[in-house]
Amino acid sequence: MHFTPAVALVTLASASAVSAGLTSYLAPAALAALSLFTKPVPNTGVNSKWITKTFTVPHTPGADDSPAVIAALANFTANSTILFKSGVTYNIWTPIVFSNLKNVEIAMEGNLTLPTDVATVQGIVGASGFPGHWFKITGWIDSHGPQWWDTMNQVNRPHLINFGVTNGVIKNMKIVDSIAWNFAVSSSNNLHAYGNYIDVRQRPGGGFPFNTDGFGAGGKNLLIEDNVIMNGDDCVTVGSGGQNVVFRNSYCYGGHGLSIGSLGKGGSVASVHDILIENVIMDNELYGARFKSWTGGAGIAQNITWRNIVVKNVPFPIYVTQNYWDQNLGPKPNTTGGTNTLVDNFTFENFSGTLRECHAVRRRDVHLGSVLVFC
Repeated sequence: MHFTPAVALVTLASASAVSAGLTSYLAPAALAALSLFTKPVPNTGVNSKWITKTFTVPHTPGADDSPAVIAALANFTANSTILFKSGVTYNIWTPIVFSNLKNVEIAMEGNLTLPTDVATVQGIVGASGFPGHWFKITGWIDSHGPQWWDTMNQVNRPHLINFGVTNGVIKNMKIVDSIAWNFAVSSSNNLHAYGNYIDVRQRPGGGFPFNTDGFGAGGKNLLIEDNVIMNGDDCVTVGSGGQNVVFRNSYCYGGHGLSIGSLGKGGSVASVHDILIENVIMDNELYGARFKSWTGGAGIAQNITWRNIVVKNVPFPIYVTQNYWDQNLGPKPNTTGGTNTLVDNFTFENFSGTLRECHAVRRRDVHLGSVLVFC
């Protein structure tokens, strides 16, 4: 979705309400990170002066609530509030696209649930009319991810949310147990994302939540701050096209780092520049700062800074690879005569914390096949 200069706002609840609701659930380090939410943030969202009507989404127990939302959207695309009521768990069993919105608030005060049946979700994602994501702009969502992770089921997995706007805000959303990727904001320009909470942690004895990236941030002029992201892949990943991106004041747990890339896959020409990642707690992550590009790629990653990074129990605080490859397609390629994405002006400043000793463990990734890491 792309519109300008209109503003779309996704809201759930106040920062204090988010903090209060999580205090009995998070680890101590995550609770400390929640103090970041008390920081004042600019009000760049919907202009409430022009809100003239509200659509309260109806709920029918045991039935799909999506059709009612889809049917009503045509009448609420401007100067409106679309309200998911507090205390209600809505059955969003059909993908929804919120498009062409102008000064519209999507108020996620209730909860949303996807279908619990794996085969049902796979059938919808595999159909020709699937829009690419289950939601385009949405809130508190439970995707029932463990039943996918536990069986290593990577067939027809949905990306959860695509937010592609000019002049937009994503705030105070909560996501639990996503099947795979969470926020995609790579087609956005001038976006502010803050106060969001993602909990996609591995269950004791359960499968690993691969490819559950927190933010895919290959857009322009992005400010992503004051978030808690507990997942099984990149906390944030800035892909090709990323320009003037700031990720800061956040807490990351259990995933694969603060990443640039992967870049240059299939010989593509990458462009990433002017990226600042700062003031981040990395708790039990595999990597801290990370750069990854494919052999044979081209282009440049330039003016990238990681600073004020606190690592806790992290084996690789800084990890740079220009030989990222897919093990399902063969052995590691020879790089002596190949090309790579160029890197220029990388800064790693003020890293502190504790490392963990590693042992050989084999994990599986959709891009890298069976990967031998040492932790």
